[in-house]
Amino acid sequence: MVLLSSTRPSPKEQKDCISNSGTFNYDIKYGGTTVKPLSILKEDKELSKDGFLINHSKTLVGAGSDAYEKGKTALQTWMHFGLSWAFVDPKTPIENGVKFCACVKEFIPWLGILLQVAYVNETRNPKLGVSSFGFGGGTLRGHLLSSKERFSVEMDEEKQVWYEILSFSKPAHPLSVIGYSYCSPI
Repeated sequence: MVLLSSTRPSPKEQKDCISNSGTFNYDIKYGGTTVKPLSILKEDKELSKDGFLINHSKTLVGAGSDAYEKGKTALQTWMHFGLSWAFVDPKTPIENGVKFCACVKEFIPWLGILLQVAYVNETRNPKLGVSSFGFGGGTLRGHLLSSKERFSVEMDEEKQVWYEILSFSKPAHPLSVIGYSYCSPI
């Protein structure tokens, strides 16, 4: 189900949309795929054979433990969706199985599209001084795309803090084919 609204969707509209949602709209064999590193996904012939495009972006956001903790908090409160044209209710918990509505302004209407948190990963290695926090989500039936995505923040051995988005997707609705032509594989 897709929520269409001429105004910014209210929390009630989002909850109603979520309560009518179904299951993931992609083959179960792709369930944990975004946990894998980008290099492995690039070699996965099944993804391209099934029509998926891989998208990836990794950006340096700071350095040190404070920057890492701020990045982690930002992900946990959906600040990566805190845009004038997109949002997720910041009270939505990042926990396995939680369904959520990502609201996006598309020309005149707002679209509320349904996803579900598929996994949450956090690792810390005090000896090496590295840490990472991330979660993956997947689209639900009714979403315009069939996709999996991972959002993560990582502090490497040099104490650099990176924000990364990794996804693979393909159109799941005839309307999405039109806009999808602007996407390109990495």
